[in-house]
Amino acid sequence: MQQPTAYLHLRFRQDISNTSQTKMLLFSFCWLIFCLVCSNDQLLISTALDTITSNAILKDPESLISKNGVFKLGFFSPTNSTNRYVGIWYNKVSAINVIWLANRNAPIRNNNGTLCISEDGNLVILSDQKSIIWSSNLSSQNFASINISSVHAQLLDSGNLILLSNMGGTHMWQSFDHPTDTVLPDMKVTVTNYTLRQPVLRSWTNFSDPSDGRFSDGMDSITLPPQMMLWDGDKPYWRSGPWSGNVFIGIQYNSQGDATSTGWRLLEDDGGGQERVSMIYSYPNKSLFSNYELDYQGFVTQKMWDDGKNEWIVLWRAPENECSFYGKCGEFGYGNCNNLNKKLPICRCLKGFIPRNFKEWSKGNWSNGCVRRTALQCRQGSKYSKRVDGFFKIERVKIPDLSEWVLGYNEDECRRRCLVNCSCLAYSYYSGIGCMSWTRNLIDTVHLSGGGATLFLRLADSELVHSRKEMIIIAVGGVALVVTVAVSFWFFWRWMIQQRVFFISFIVRKRSGLTEKTKSYMLQGDPSYLHKLEELPLFEFEKLATATNNFHDSNKLGQGGFGPVYKGKLEDGQEIAVKRLSIASLQGVKEFMNEVMVISKLQHRNLVKLLGCCVEDQEKMLVYEYMPNKSLDAYIFDPLKQQSLDWTTRMSIIEGICRGLLYLHRDSRLKIIHRDLKAANILLDENFNSRISDFGTARIFGVDQNHADTTRVVGTYGYMPPEYAMEGQFSEKSDVFSFGVLLLEIISGKKNQWIDKVSLSFIGYAWKMWSEGNIIGFLDPTLGNQGSIAEKSKCIKLGLLCVQDEAQDRPNISTVISMLAAGNECLPEPKVPGYTRCHVSSHNNNTHPTGSINYLTITTTDGR
Repeated sequence: MQQPTAYLHLRFRQDISNTSQTKMLLFSFCWLIFCLVCSNDQLLISTALDTITSNAILKDPESLISKNGVFKLGFFSPTNSTNRYVGIWYNKVSAINVIWLANRNAPIRNNNGTLCISEDGNLVILSDQKSIIWSSNLSSQNFASINISSVHAQLLDSGNLILLSNMGGTHMWQSFDHPTDTVLPDMKVTVTNYTLRQPVLRSWTNFSDPSDGRFSDGMDSITLPPQMMLWDGDKPYWRSGPWSGNVFIGIQYNSQGDATSTGWRLLEDDGGGQERVSMIYSYPNKSLFSNYELDYQGFVTQKMWDDGKNEWIVLWRAPENECSFYGKCGEFGYGNCNNLNKKLPICRCLKGFIPRNFKEWSKGNWSNGCVRRTALQCRQGSKYSKRVDGFFKIERVKIPDLSEWVLGYNEDECRRRCLVNCSCLAYSYYSGIGCMSWTRNLIDTVHLSGGGATLFLRLADSELVHSRKEMIIIAVGGVALVVTVAVSFWFFWRWMIQQRVFFISFIVRKRSGLTEKTKSYMLQGDPSYLHKLEELPLFEFEKLATATNNFHDSNKLGQGGFGPVYKGKLEDGQEIAVKRLSIASLQGVKEFMNEVMVISKLQHRNLVKLLGCCVEDQEKMLVYEYMPNKSLDAYIFDPLKQQSLDWTTRMSIIEGICRGLLYLHRDSRLKIIHRDLKAANILLDENFNSRISDFGTARIFGVDQNHADTTRVVGTYGYMPPEYAMEGQFSEKSDVFSFGVLLLEIISGKKNQWIDKVSLSFIGYAWKMWSEGNIIGFLDPTLGNQGSIAEKSKCIKLGLLCVQDEAQDRPNISTVISMLAAGNECLPEPKVPGYTRCHVSSHNNNTHPTGSINYLTITTTDGR
């Protein structure tokens, strides 16, 4: 059987004489050498891949792998860091996801670290100077009746690193008792019931630094039923609401509505005279990888690994939305992020309360909260004895923090108890918890779309409606109002049908003062375009003409499929780029409105910002922020300007394009497929930061939609993947293919229409040079010795992975970003491209314009 490569194995072979004296001398000599080496901790012996013994150490970069290959323990460096840490991560997951660290606050500064069993039995990490970097820190009492030589550390398939002895086999220490930022299935975390703050997880400082960060996650269990808490430093940041025995009642659950929604179970036990609460994270399907993580941005996330998509899927995340942040709306305010009318503020005052500071409240600063409008009668003395307070019912809420848990009361008794106590401001009764009341100001109340609890808020009699007569009057009045509104709406709808053209024309005229020709032109299209224009600032044609010197050729930045693009300066001095639709353009009102609708809803530093538009008569223009360095193709294809883009700048441009695509595909409110990603559509700002532009052909996907078909293929040949160009099928992987071509262009300085002497296509030429190991021959000569050969080879390899023929073989954009940060050896091998040669015709000598802003080719697979 092949021995593990993580350890040094000493084998002695020697042909010796048959004399007993010679055998004895040789045996004694070998034994002496063996003992000397062991005493200096230089001998590495292993009996199993998953175990460290007192006679076997783990040296950087060696690793352990659990019995069934589920987890790996070893030395690693985070992205953009040279520090070394000992951690545990998934062995069967392509993307490294560290779930536990030993020396997170004490990094090793070189690659000479060692993990071993010390002379006192502890598991320790040693530096190259043999100083202790980290220790399991067990006292000598733990080893009092144990032979130190029998102590060993083992990595289990559960992800737990345990320290135990062969004598009895009990766990003396385990990593599950010391979580860092991640909880794994079946991990039991116990906290006492007498401490206000019990942090369990601590975030990383940032993406590259795993030391203790600003966020911590744990339990708040002083008197209430325990609840999960997230802190930002010492301040509460988010909370789950109390545990009911089945769910945390302040979390917005999925349709299941049970504990499996977040994977947590809570157990209350007796810890030897101290009450304790234990949290256990579990996931029903044991064959799937799942965990619960606190990231450095302050989000707690339940994730599951999807082998099909080769990525982590987020099952649940908190804070769930803007309303979920602790105390967002101040005292006696409540958050409501479920309203479909996004123009309404997310914070409101509870019934019977008004903003404490109207000026600040109107500006969106809700931290001052609200104050009671009418004082409670109970607190006014016997003068008001004939008028009593009552309770206003508020359903589906995350109940306020700082409640008082009262045992032994049913719901009616809970109500009476609160009513007779003048200090009681509200109460709630929840099955599984019982009676809860509040004597302190209500803080962190949130309205939920489903689930939650019912809160009964104490109000003065004048704030409530009691009498049956008043309720009948209100009910009758409400019915009459509904009938009146319905009849009025019917007559109004009939009038709208008859006056539809006049009504739409009136809206257009009020909105932008368009001429009769323009109104007629717009009404020929989809009337919904008018509503889309309502959401975007409109510029007057005269102002744009003045800003661009009447669209003078000296201000022209370039020419694309949409039309010319001009530089302009508004009256306030702001520089702009005006894209003017040409009459001869292949694009029409559909592409124009598509770009307005898509990009106006997107905000990202790697996407060009749309400032507004202009629609007057036959004129259709889009107004963008001005990019001083124009488009990427003006640099990478120009022999004189190529030298301006050094290797570092090109890598920064590539990473910016990746971040922009990740936002479009995964992080934006809309899932966008660009469909025309190319060098001409990548703009560069004054610092050569890349911005993706031209969304005229982009398509919006549903949240669960992975691909779509079209009979109208749009885009630019050379950047289109085979399944799109030939069958009209497109998806996220279509943009990945275009990115792969663009990546190869950026590092080679050649256009994808470029053909070498043996009629190889651009992709075929890239494959030939890479497979032959001729990296230098493919690269832009102006790069010289900038950057390492390994990094350049990795970029070519990544480009070839992105342009593979089958969409399922290409990585998604999040994986591309991980690959950019990983080493060359971590990337899989690309397959041979299907079309490496191209047909040479007389048209091959045609030159292509450079420096264009939005050069676009639109092709159809059937007649329009």
